[in-house]
Amino acid sequence: MPEHDHLSRQEWDVVVVGGGNAALCAAIEAAEAGCRVLILEGAPAPYRGGNSRHTRNFRCMHQGPLSVLTDSYGEDEYFDDLMLVTKGETDEELARLAIRSSEDCLPWMEAHGVRFQPSLSGTLSLSRTNAFFLGGGKALVNAYYNTAADLGVSVAYEAQVTHVEVNDGRFEAVQAEIAGAPCRIRGRSVILASGGFQADIDWLARAWGPSARNFLIRGTPYNRGVVLNDMLEQGAESVGDPTQCHAVAIDGRAPKFDGGIVTRLDCVPFSIVVNREAERFYDEGEDVWPKRYAIWGRLVAAQPDQVAYSIIDSKSIDLFMPSVFKPDQADTIEELAEKLELPPDRLTETVTRFNAACGEGTFYPTELDALATQGITPAKTNWARPISEPPFYGYVLRPGVTFTYLGLKVDSTARVSGAQGRYDNVWAAGEIMAGSILGQGYLAGFGMTIGTVFGRIAGQEAAAHVN
Repeated sequence: MPEHDHLSRQEWDVVVVGGGNAALCAAIEAAEAGCRVLILEGAPAPYRGGNSRHTRNFRCMHQGPLSVLTDSYGEDEYFDDLMLVTKGETDEELARLAIRSSEDCLPWMEAHGVRFQPSLSGTLSLSRTNAFFLGGGKALVNAYYNTAADLGVSVAYEAQVTHVEVNDGRFEAVQAEIAGAPCRIRGRSVILASGGFQADIDWLARAWGPSARNFLIRGTPYNRGVVLNDMLEQGAESVGDPTQCHAVAIDGRAPKFDGGIVTRLDCVPFSIVVNREAERFYDEGEDVWPKRYAIWGRLVAAQPDQVAYSIIDSKSIDLFMPSVFKPDQADTIEELAEKLELPPDRLTETVTRFNAACGEGTFYPTELDALATQGITPAKTNWARPISEPPFYGYVLRPGVTFTYLGLKVDSTARVSGAQGRYDNVWAAGEIMAGSILGQGYLAGFGMTIGTVFGRIAGQEAAAHVN
């Protein structure tokens, strides 16, 4: 196979394992520094880009209006937002590095072909903190591949790396299968940007228990953690918890893999959420959705059969971004319960009890309004309005895993740490090392921040090593 021979015959300056945002940022930086770069993307070309294909935005620090971002979003506020969702489970040095560097990244992204648009209505007040990609993540990925091609970066698709050869702390080659044919590719440095292990259901089940087999994987089916596992087996230091992940509540009718952003449901703050027994189990109005959507996957995962149901009435149905699937609809709560296969008497009782607990106040859908329930557990602390105006709507919720947080430990230069200290010429970026910063929880747009910042650092550092 000629392409495979051509790749094996030469020694590359920088081999990049992975083909998503972090990998592309690394490849572009290394190529701009004059390196001969090869990207090994495990997916076929139409599915290139990993989870980056499904992203929408980038969370960015800025001192004043910047591109499409309004007002300002300073380092300390950004860090406080991160501490809130991670409950302090973060490496502060790396977190602040990602936050501070994000401000320079946005103009760099624009200079490399990424276009931004003002945030859409229904995305819950992100115009100050998050820059939205025009055309979504797929447009960003395509822009970066075009830029990489212009810089002479080589790309191999369907290139599944099976082993990273590291001897005495030094990378020598990767073993891979390209379109099913085995080959060995030598390089002077390697950047590992191949994502988490969420598409390996057996690994998820070992970490979480058998309930994980009911999870849906909203991200790419190609992130099976092969490179991560290979490095850990060779003594690379790990960071993060295998049971922590970016898991959101998604539409229960979504496909097993690759449903992406369109399967996410943003209705929770304006609904009540019940389990299979038609009982509420958590405060649906705890905080604005961008800070809280990522806890709901875990909450639903803890319910019987890993399923829950969001119940809404007609006054709230237009307050959130619609899902790709229409909700079940009925004129009475009893009829809705039957459609959702919930016990009708129990759901009616839960709704009646909730409605009776709703107090007086002014409803503000886009900000915390302290419109709270009184005298029921769990309380709903914001946006608590009676579910009383037919027709009534229901969505089935299941946990949708985006990426896992177990990863490789890196320093502030993105270099990977091993049992004997730092590897000489091995760097990592993106989801494969994000667990350093995301110990738990998630902040909208922050995965792209980590990938962009550490991808760029890894590319610069690998190039400096080679040169």
